[in-house]
Amino acid sequence: MTSTRALYGRLLSYVRPYAKVFGLAVLGMIAAAATEPLLPALIKPLLDRGFGAGSQSLSPMLLAATIVGIFMLRGFLSFTSSYCLAWVGNRVVLDLRAAMFARLVRFPSRYFDDHSSGVVLSKVAYDVGGVTAAATSVLTVAVQDSIKIAGLFGFLLYTNWKLTLIAIAVVPPIALFVRLLSRRLRSMAREAQTAMGGIVHVLEETIECHKVVKIFGGQDYEARRFERANQRLRGFNMRQTVPAALTTPVTHTLASFAVAIIVYIALQDSIAERATLGEFAAFMTAMLMLLAPLKHLTEINAPLQRGLAAAESVFTLIDTPEEEDLGTGEIRRARGEIEFQAVGLTYSTRTEPALRGVSFKVRPGETVALVGGSGGGKTTLANLLPRFYSPDSGRVLLDGQDIQSLTLASLRGNLALVSQDVVLFNDSIRANIAYGAMGKASEQEIIAAAEAAHAMDFIRETPQGMDTLVGENGMRLSGGQRQRLAIARALLKNAPVLILDEATSALDTGSERIVQDALEVLMRGRTTLVIAHRLSTIERADRILVLERGSIVESGTHAELVARGGVYEKLYRNQAATDTARA
Repeated sequence: MTSTRALYGRLLSYVRPYAKVFGLAVLGMIAAAATEPLLPALIKPLLDRGFGAGSQSLSPMLLAATIVGIFMLRGFLSFTSSYCLAWVGNRVVLDLRAAMFARLVRFPSRYFDDHSSGVVLSKVAYDVGGVTAAATSVLTVAVQDSIKIAGLFGFLLYTNWKLTLIAIAVVPPIALFVRLLSRRLRSMAREAQTAMGGIVHVLEETIECHKVVKIFGGQDYEARRFERANQRLRGFNMRQTVPAALTTPVTHTLASFAVAIIVYIALQDSIAERATLGEFAAFMTAMLMLLAPLKHLTEINAPLQRGLAAAESVFTLIDTPEEEDLGTGEIRRARGEIEFQAVGLTYSTRTEPALRGVSFKVRPGETVALVGGSGGGKTTLANLLPRFYSPDSGRVLLDGQDIQSLTLASLRGNLALVSQDVVLFNDSIRANIAYGAMGKASEQEIIAAAEAAHAMDFIRETPQGMDTLVGENGMRLSGGQRQRLAIARALLKNAPVLILDEATSALDTGSERIVQDALEVLMRGRTTLVIAHRLSTIERADRILVLERGSIVESGTHAELVARGGVYEKLYRNQAATDTARA
């Protein structure tokens, strides 16, 4: 676990680029705090010479103008420092969120397998906000109120140094008490952040799965899940409240003993005529004014610990290793020859291998279909080619080069993917087709890709054409329309290697026919790996590989495998019987 000093130092490093503005804020705070002793200092001459029995030696107008001037100066300095500090704080949040997101999009696929999206969202959306208080607001209070205390103590020492020593005596016990509470506050703040991630996770699942919740009557079940997560967060928040709420009363109680003793002694001095009325009033005013900054200093412990706990969470995400990219080789445009050599892989969450020594070769321009029952290893094979995962043993080659030796940008620049779960962004049709590196494509190129994907027929019918917003994950479009946009995206990329992951399995017969026509255009002249659920869609594949429990058990054309009467023939016969029964 990172030490508090190191953690806070790293946090302040994000403030360093804005040192000038932050320095201006600090100067404003120092100047405002420096005016604090002026008020009690005015009381002594006011009482001794302003309200004395003799002739007045102070000008009432000058005194009134001085008071107004002090408060106007403090107001201006306070506004300046507050504005500058808020500017710096928001810039720090901006930079931290940018750093987190830049790291997030480069995480390996395994990270998203091991961490719920709710927890990740909570870190980026909420935890980073808590960091701001520790980086700016807490520092503001620490600087401003420390200067106020120093100034007031200086005035007290000047007025009566003996009495001031009594006030200083309460500082060590207050510091010890605050230190004891810090560990508890930090621990509960960490747990509260985890609990917030749980709440976001339940919310996200319920929103995404709202149709399933409604159909299966899961409203009460989801409400109970949310209540448990909510109660957990409340519990940790309340456990933070106890030590945070104890700080002020304990501090004030300790300070009251010092004030009581000082009042008693000061009164004795006054009675003995060793101090004037003005001195006594000025001393007591300064003493009472000390309580507010002292209270603020003790109260910053709670937001400080919450901020440091948030900083731990934020920096843990920022420090998470990116997707490994140790390759140095590059392929400008691949011919499309793919080879798997004795490839094996076991997922960390399973004991049984997902792939067992798989070997096969795909010639440039060849279409190879991967079929088999669920859990056979089809999707795992497809995920290895773009290096979403790396094999535990064996090698995957592209044009004779081990893909581990290639840079990720070069490797993935030669691949296109169309999957069953189409991913569209809440943006225009144009932006979804010309996505990412293809963002600079011309309007003619985008339209040509959409035409080839048989998508322009429905795009022309939309109110705004290419500028039509598709909604979250394309929810304003039908399944077939979403799939055709994904095909248009792949066509625009024009990659030599294509991966089709059950691209038509979720479509009705009419949509499947249109999408299949678009896919044939897309596959033309490209090396294609097809993960097939409906075997009728891959009858014309150059070769079909049948996988069972991570191994290739059969290989051949559709006709050869049906004639062989093995695993594929049974799968094909069973699916044909099911389709006939449905018809």
